[in-house]
Amino acid sequence: MTSFARTLQNNDSISRRDWLWQSGGGLGGIALASLMAEQTQTAAADTESTNSGMGGVVQPLHVPAKAKRVVQLFMSGAASHVDTFDYKPALIKYHGEKWDPGEQVELFQNGMGDTLKSPWKWQGYGESGKQLNEIVAPLGACVDDMAFVHNLVAKTGVHSQATLLQATGFQEPGFPGVGSWVSYGLGSMNNNLPTFVVLPDHRGFASNGAKNWSSAFLPAQHQGTILRPGTANPINDLFPAKNDFISARSEKETQKLLEQLNERHQATRPGDSRLEARIKSYELAARMQLAAPEAMDLSSEPKHIMKMYGLDHGLSTFPKEINPVEETEYFGRKCLVARRLLERGVRFVQVWSGNDNRHPRRNWDSHENIKQDHGPLAIGMSTGAAALIQDLKQRGMLEDTLVLWTTEFGRMPCSQGTTGRDHNPFCFTNWLCGGGIKGGTTYGPSDEWGYKPLDRENPTTGYDIHATLLHLLGIDHTRLTYRSNGIDRRLTDVHGHVIHDLIA
Repeated sequence: MTSFARTLQNNDSISRRDWLWQSGGGLGGIALASLMAEQTQTAAADTESTNSGMGGVVQPLHVPAKAKRVVQLFMSGAASHVDTFDYKPALIKYHGEKWDPGEQVELFQNGMGDTLKSPWKWQGYGESGKQLNEIVAPLGACVDDMAFVHNLVAKTGVHSQATLLQATGFQEPGFPGVGSWVSYGLGSMNNNLPTFVVLPDHRGFASNGAKNWSSAFLPAQHQGTILRPGTANPINDLFPAKNDFISARSEKETQKLLEQLNERHQATRPGDSRLEARIKSYELAARMQLAAPEAMDLSSEPKHIMKMYGLDHGLSTFPKEINPVEETEYFGRKCLVARRLLERGVRFVQVWSGNDNRHPRRNWDSHENIKQDHGPLAIGMSTGAAALIQDLKQRGMLEDTLVLWTTEFGRMPCSQGTTGRDHNPFCFTNWLCGGGIKGGTTYGPSDEWGYKPLDRENPTTGYDIHATLLHLLGIDHTRLTYRSNGIDRRLTDVHGHVIHDLIA
């Protein structure tokens, strides 16, 4: 037993916080001290609303589940639907001519340019004949397993608000991410890895940063855990800093002692869920020391799998003016790590592409030059996403894994300057795959320009996507609630309808 542990036995009045700081480090001091410092959440007033154990609060499921895990691919900066998945012959026919949709157009930045066709070609794929742009051609092999929704609308053309809306269901910060809601509703499928994992862009965070995957008012154990594949330190603070006074034995004794302190502290605060959540986070961090490095180690993957994900740099088939190697390396690696996490029981994995804080920026916000950013990003994304779908399918996992591709809004059919596109919150595309989705489906067409939904009275919203996602997981979105500040909050707020036409 360490000298400090003996001191504790002789001094019952020592506080948990004092012990953490005086013990001088280790996983306990780093992980739990950090978590205890976050005194921003209110206690759950209703003990029935707290998630205990490994299971979630939705027991039994509200409806039969078709999926049990989710991968969300989020394109930060607003990917152009009319340059990727939403084929519009009118843009080709009237390219360079004045664009006139017959109404006043609200733009985000500056004057409206001429009609702008995509700089790349289109081609039909699969039995469904779905038209894809050549920069997302790798997904052509998967279109008969995918369902495209082309009539989504956003409430705003501001990146931060629109990103939050798709990531949390609200335009304002302070609400749980969709992965946090799934974690809260269904609980974990494993003992050694987080339920909700976030793989951010290697260049930095998207708009709002960690607010996109925060647990907010839900118990803290449901927040997203950030992993950074391919970096020297993929998981911050998982291991104690190098020193000469922490041994395997002292670390084990530290964890046991900390458990006793936690139990003593919790016993004096019945009904307060915050400490329980933090204890679970601490205990999970200890187990992750073994499980997480193994999950992120790609050395055991065979060569043909590495090639499938574009990790062999064999990309000579793509246009010479596009250099996709870097983007394919980073996004493909994240997709492969996502598959490894899913097969090890992670419930929800979020993969981000594009960032908001690096200049010259590399994200999907292509105001200046659609070709410059969308080319490499789209090829990298589609290579990794196609590999993920095909890999899940060959392993028998696609049938109960839901893949959701999204972005915060779309881009205009006209030019900004000469080669860019402005924000289009009035119409954009999502696609879904696997996990009960009816493959080869195209739902909710946009108008001839890709400017607004063809049926403007019945657009699709992010609430509908979230409601459908929860339904496929066996959850009625109107019944997954958490009381906060006197209001029963839910992911879909007071909106949302399940899109049954997408369900097999």
